[in-house]
Amino acid sequence: MLQIRCKNNNITKSFPEGTTLLEIFQAFPELDFPYPPISAKVNNSSQGLKFRVWQNRDVEFVDARSSSGMRVYIRSLCFVLYKASQDVFPDSRLYIEHPISHGYFCNFHKADGSPVTEKDIEKIRIRMQEIIDLDMPFRRNEAVTEEAVRIFKERGFTDKVRLLESGDTIYADYYTLGDTVDFYYGALVPSAGYLKVFGIEKYSNGMLLRIPDKKDPNKLAELVPMPKTFEVFSEYVRWNVIMGLQNVGAVNMACKNGRASELIQVSEALQEKKIVQIAEDINSRYRAKENPVRIVLITGPSSSGKTTFCKRLSIQLMACGLRPISFSTDDYFVNRVDTPKFPDGRYDFENIKTVDNETMERDLKALLEGKKVEIPEYNFTTGKREYNGKKLQLGEGKILLIEGIHALNPMLTAQIPDQYKYKIYTSTLTAISLDDHNWIPTRDNRLLRRIIRDYNKGAYTAQETIKQWPLVCEGEEKWIFPYQENADVMFNSALNIEFAVLRLHAEPILRSVPKNCPEYAEAHRLLKFIHYFTPVSDKEIPPTSIMREFVGGSSFKY
Repeated sequence: MLQIRCKNNNITKSFPEGTTLLEIFQAFPELDFPYPPISAKVNNSSQGLKFRVWQNRDVEFVDARSSSGMRVYIRSLCFVLYKASQDVFPDSRLYIEHPISHGYFCNFHKADGSPVTEKDIEKIRIRMQEIIDLDMPFRRNEAVTEEAVRIFKERGFTDKVRLLESGDTIYADYYTLGDTVDFYYGALVPSAGYLKVFGIEKYSNGMLLRIPDKKDPNKLAELVPMPKTFEVFSEYVRWNVIMGLQNVGAVNMACKNGRASELIQVSEALQEKKIVQIAEDINSRYRAKENPVRIVLITGPSSSGKTTFCKRLSIQLMACGLRPISFSTDDYFVNRVDTPKFPDGRYDFENIKTVDNETMERDLKALLEGKKVEIPEYNFTTGKREYNGKKLQLGEGKILLIEGIHALNPMLTAQIPDQYKYKIYTSTLTAISLDDHNWIPTRDNRLLRRIIRDYNKGAYTAQETIKQWPLVCEGEEKWIFPYQENADVMFNSALNIEFAVLRLHAEPILRSVPKNCPEYAEAHRLLKFIHYFTPVSDKEIPPTSIMREFVGGSSFKY
């Protein structure tokens, strides 16, 4: 008999070898879950509920409110969507491209080439509901990679064939739902009946798969219009199609064929071209006779590359004949003793009240009036704002660049007229997918960047960074993402070859996370994920690249 300790209530019970996680959960009727369990962590490694246990283990059950549980839910829902689309429209192609508006944008190509209509989408929705009502089981299958490749070739899945053929695994998993076959890089729920909350509707030229709310999985997440963000995603998808790099398999094949250097050069050139366009737009608006721009506000979530972007933008503005002056909203932090706190006493560093916006607005007004102003500098060691003689004045040709996570929040510069402001949002809006049905979460891009940078600087271990990450994400949801559509322009700081470069840096750092800590689950997931990428050396990454902010070797001073 096995000894299974349930970490949800710290009770240990005995089970026969080979017992599934679902059976184990049912043996703990005292567990009071407000929502059905979706998956579980077995010795801090995420597993589906059909997983069989053969040795003594610690088990923690999670529902859709957890990040790992929600990923399992969405992944399973995508399979239901794919099967429904195939059942209703045989020989159609479904592309699950990127997250948007609290859902996932899907490009759908019918076999006859006609555009998708609301009636088409309704037919797919009805079939999805039928599959869920029938409680169709998801079945996991394991085969040698050559056999999995053969199965996918027979079905015309060139995206999955390239992904598997470019990897180095001996065995590969694939899933079936009825007679429909697909590949997913993580666990699924036991059966379709678990997926009671979903929505699907017309969105731009495709459709939006709507998902449950993270805080209350019994209802749909609110649909938030995000036209500017959608356009940035779409632009990068178009470029990837032009370059023949729609998915990871294509990138891997290109790298193995000696094109890694070319991909780096093109990716960097596209970013530089965008920065030049932004600089020229700012210059034009600076020199406008009416309502000239004087302040550039730059924001983005953690590890989006804001600082390097700001430095590269400054260079291009100088090339336009302007003299940029930069400072960070961090310098206007309140003294640490005055920092807002969570109910449990921890500092809430993401809160907008960490910034003394009253003092900052007073200084900005004075600068706009042409006055010389002494700007504070925040001492992170002492936790105090200091005045060390740093003075700024906006004269002829000078423009102010302000970088910070709250820069686009109207509360921060409420007293400054909008006509003086140019607002920029930057983030890793990852536009490349593992394959047609497996997207790459934008947060995974930023988390890997942050883990590498924190480790290289000696600031935090990977375990510590992963532990802090949920609070960082919570702050972004509250203080950054609601204002991103306020931007005049958006900049995508992700490179289509980035994960291939990050792999060599991230792998040894992630392997250092102890298996006996909760953070191991996330480290294990990220390791499994980046293993799909053919590693590429960073030697040809330019010293001015945004990636250098994280992997080291930048020519900029931070």
